[in-house]
Amino acid sequence: MDKVNSSVVSEFVLLGLSSSQELQLFFFVFFSVLYVVIVLGNLLIIVTVTSDNSLHSPMYFLLGNLSFVDICQSSFATPKMIADFLTEHKTISFSGCIAQIFFIHLFTGGEMVLLVSMAYDRYVAICKPLHYVVIMSRRTCTVLVMVSWAVGLVHTLSQLSFIMNLPFCGPNVVYSFFCDLPRVTKLACLDSYIIKILIVANSGILSLSTFSLLVGSYIIILVTVWLKSSAAMAKAFSTLAAHITVVILFFGPYIFIYVRSFTTYPVDKLLAVFYTVFTPILNPIIYALRNKRYEGCHEEDYLRPKKISEIPLVRNSLY
Repeated sequence: MDKVNSSVVSEFVLLGLSSSQELQLFFFVFFSVLYVVIVLGNLLIIVTVTSDNSLHSPMYFLLGNLSFVDICQSSFATPKMIADFLTEHKTISFSGCIAQIFFIHLFTGGEMVLLVSMAYDRYVAICKPLHYVVIMSRRTCTVLVMVSWAVGLVHTLSQLSFIMNLPFCGPNVVYSFFCDLPRVTKLACLDSYIIKILIVANSGILSLSTFSLLVGSYIIILVTVWLKSSAAMAKAFSTLAAHITVVILFFGPYIFIYVRSFTTYPVDKLLAVFYTVFTPILNPIIYALRNKRYEGCHEEDYLRPKKISEIPLVRNSLY
């Protein structure tokens, strides 16, 4: 903390998405509308899930928590980005910059684990439908959500521990619309190769491991459904394809930016928009609407023994 207090840099300059005045006015309107849709859409899901007793299932419990994380993830930088479109000199204080780094890794780290939890819920529902009630209990779902927040907190604190030991005494221009770790680290007066490797390793282990778990779970689900019924396979593939699309849009840009060298590319700013703005607006559409295709079965259908080919894909009863 002493090194942070001794830093000469008191604020950072954000270059934003564009320097064109016309484009900035367009971006102001576009992202303002987009942000309102994100907040209202995810709030609608949270209110619906909590108020409708028919939606008190593990799938929708996790979906409600995902919507909350999406609101948080879209709010740590988007409001300031929108306000900066109306100003010529875009700055952020040193403490504000550190706060953005803290929240982006808290929310993205938590969302990665939460997406894995939702994939695990689909795996249990499809591959072990008769044990779904026991495995995906209220306690299990609560633990999964708590673990996601715990992993996000540990991840962001470990990332901050690296940057807090770096002195900032000269350059202060961040080539983005918010403070992200690779670009801010490059501005440090001390060029520490070891710290950069630790930052990449930290983000790499979390993102690649969760991404591998997601892909693996989807493959198991599709293989299991394929062995049961070709019609069920088509239905499951249609829905899971939409889920996988969101996963790729979220993990792809994040992995490209954080799991590589600290070389800056112009496309990085565009990629950052995907996991800070576009993914939070896609999640309500994909997970809320497409999940409806799994439904349509009553509770007794899951508890009565059947042939393997007749077991429903998802149980949508109460806890």
